[in-house]
Amino acid sequence: MNWFFITLGYSGLSPKAPGTVGTLVSLPLGMLILIYFGAQTLFLATVLISVVAIREINKYEAKSSIHDDKRIVIDELAGMWFALSVAPAISVGLSEVADLQNGFLVQSLLSFVLFRYFDITKPSIIGRLDREAKGGVGVVADDIVAGFVAGILSAVIWQGWLQIQNII
Repeated sequence: MNWFFITLGYSGLSPKAPGTVGTLVSLPLGMLILIYFGAQTLFLATVLISVVAIREINKYEAKSSIHDDKRIVIDELAGMWFALSVAPAISVGLSEVADLQNGFLVQSLLSFVLFRYFDITKPSIIGRLDREAKGGVGVVADDIVAGFVAGILSAVIWQGWLQIQNII
């Protein structure tokens, strides 16, 4: 079991809101991968990390008998990166990140907020996965679905905003 990995560089050891801290660590890392390598690379990296995370979480749970320990935040990285690979998923250079017209920064931040909302409230299938799936799959799957929903909703909100601007 790799404690550094499943706590995302020990960010999960934060005494307050370890899930939010883990997601905040994940956001700029995911944005950098998007900028330098693209959405496909971020998506594939997320799939790989998710598979490894499930295995490592299973090992941890077998040793500790603790399911979904709040200090485990690698699942937040998986969810946040899924959201980023869906929502802003555009090619921008580092110098274009702050340009609000391209939507990269807005969608990235909106994905963060929406992901945290869905991860905390666990509506619908997200909550069902969290309650019913066992082991590492149960820890990671709800975050992946929360990230996917957050990314889609972020993109829809951004596109809606662009349509409203065109009407005005």
